[in-house]
Amino acid sequence: MRTLCSSTLIGEFFVIGFAGLVAMKDPDLSVATVWTVSGVAMFLCLVLCGLVTRPGGVALGWALQIALIASGFVVPIMYFLGAIFAALWWASVHYGRKVDEAKARFAAQANPSTPDAA
Repeated sequence: MRTLCSSTLIGEFFVIGFAGLVAMKDPDLSVATVWTVSGVAMFLCLVLCGLVTRPGGVALGWALQIALIASGFVVPIMYFLGAIFAALWWASVHYGRKVDEAKARFAAQANPSTPDAA
């Protein structure tokens, strides 16, 4: 799960950066505000890459997906991109867990002497 979710988060890192560039064109927003918000979101993407397998990591990822969709109020294309990344996040979590379960089954079959194999 970690690999799939981290790949999605790294993609979001770049999309958030590019959305920040687009948001800078809005005369109502200061450059400092845009880069503070974008920078925090980009940093959160990187931190979540390491926290995804920890308790609450997936929930924080979902919060980031909601924030990404909500950023469509500032950069309208982010409604679409946020929805795409939310779908990718769901797929990463869903199929990543299935892959992890399959790996655990195969490892238990390969080494039946471990107590987890029972």
